[in-house]
Amino acid sequence: MLFRNCHPGASHASFAATVVAALVAAAVPLAASAQTAWPAKPIRLIVPFGAGGASDFVARVIGPRLSDQLGQPVVVENRAGANGNVGMEFVARSTPDGYTLFLGNIGAVAINPHVYGASLKIDPVKDLAPVGLVSETTTMLLVHPSLPVRSAKELVAFIRARPGQVNYASAGSGSLSHLQMELLASQNGLKMVHIPYKGGAGQAVTDVVAGHVTVTIQTLTSVMTFAQSGKLRPIALTTARRLELFPKVPTLREEGMDIVSTSWQGILVPAGTPAEPIRRLHAAINQSLPTPEVRERFATGATDVLLSASPQEFGDFIRAESARWGKVVREAGIRLD
Repeated sequence: MLFRNCHPGASHASFAATVVAALVAAAVPLAASAQTAWPAKPIRLIVPFGAGGASDFVARVIGPRLSDQLGQPVVVENRAGANGNVGMEFVARSTPDGYTLFLGNIGAVAINPHVYGASLKIDPVKDLAPVGLVSETTTMLLVHPSLPVRSAKELVAFIRARPGQVNYASAGSGSLSHLQMELLASQNGLKMVHIPYKGGAGQAVTDVVAGHVTVTIQTLTSVMTFAQSGKLRPIALTTARRLELFPKVPTLREEGMDIVSTSWQGILVPAGTPAEPIRRLHAAINQSLPTPEVRERFATGATDVLLSASPQEFGDFIRAESARWGKVVREAGIRLD
């Protein structure tokens, strides 16, 4: 921009004032332009688990919708390991510029800090900034068809009569499926053998289908085809109400057990990310997900849209979930550090 003194008789002071005023006026659109420049390149959505699980399913559904809203590609990237810690630590250490997102779930964000202790090198509450909830996925209690039980009550009686003889599979020590089974055991005085799988739900489900392990709780996304085909027998849901997909399968609460929990997912970013990308990301989530198309896609994986009114509300939700599951971890004496 050129600034010319158009009036030769004007004083140096008035000329200087004119230049300053022009610069101030110009700064406003420049600042606005800088704020609206994000996003100017593709965005990575880090999934801390392998392909085929509940979190990966959610990421593949929401990625294109966020891309449409933000005008840039949202690329899903799987970084699995240590029950989600590998991906979570990667994001926490990434540049806080809004271009690296974390699809965190209940296990990585709310449970792992209590299970791993000092060996977890980051604190999700301090090192990640909440953006917004996106979904919750149903979890289901299932058994191998060879087990002579058809309800949660029958399963409890069967295990109680055989202390230490019945084994169950989880997606890993300290995972949600592990803690849910610990709750089932503690509420009913059961002694079972825990078989954790480092590879997550995939291998655990495979071994239950093969009959190597006889009981498990998993996200319905991971076991849907086996539950529908009869290769696994659905016993109960951990949700507050029954599902249309499995109308004859009761909830654990209906069976007299006080266990209600789902696997939720939400987006977080590295701490220190500017407010504007967080605001725009939250708006993109809440505008693009509550649509019939997304709900229908989610329904195929027994997943529901779950949104937060603000990033702050999501942060409060995380702290409440952390306190809830931290208590379960302490009472069960689970430590992996």
